[in-house]
Amino acid sequence: MKKSLRAFLGWSALAQCVVSSCAGPADHAVPGQICGTSVSSRLTRPLLTSTDDLREFSRVDRTEAVTAPCMLQSGEHAVLGLRFAWDDAPTDLAYLAGSRVSRIAEPRTVPFPFKTIVGNDGAISQTPCKTNGGRYFTLTLQLPQVRLGDRSRREDIEAFMRAYFPATVATLGCGT
Repeated sequence: MKKSLRAFLGWSALAQCVVSSCAGPADHAVPGQICGTSVSSRLTRPLLTSTDDLREFSRVDRTEAVTAPCMLQSGEHAVLGLRFAWDDAPTDLAYLAGSRVSRIAEPRTVPFPFKTIVGNDGAISQTPCKTNGGRYFTLTLQLPQVRLGDRSRREDIEAFMRAYFPATVATLGCGT
């Protein structure tokens, strides 16, 4: 009896391992909060080229409202970068998309309550937001591992920004 119980437990454990390893990519590997903003991992996962050993590096301080980067790294590589920026005047997003700092390939304006452009490898959104850092808040999303001519992620990038940008703005305490 003991022998058959041990065999059953052994096969059960093996079956559990096989089933869990055959499951699709685990959402738990993708954080539900990125750079201080909650966002569904279902929106983040399609943007990432890898989820191995994900960790966040951030210099963002919402209270100080100073322009700063935040990024997700997989191993030694940045897989998602965000740039939080506050200014006294609105920024020309097309100019920003072409700059060395916020380079976005093939940017196009998208209909959205916030001024937004989406490209092949990132997006930029901006809104009036009076804080210690200025009167406008601009968020740049960059996917450094995506090839510049690869248009396959544009819809995923737009979906992410539609959720992430307003959620981030809600955390900033924008005044009037």
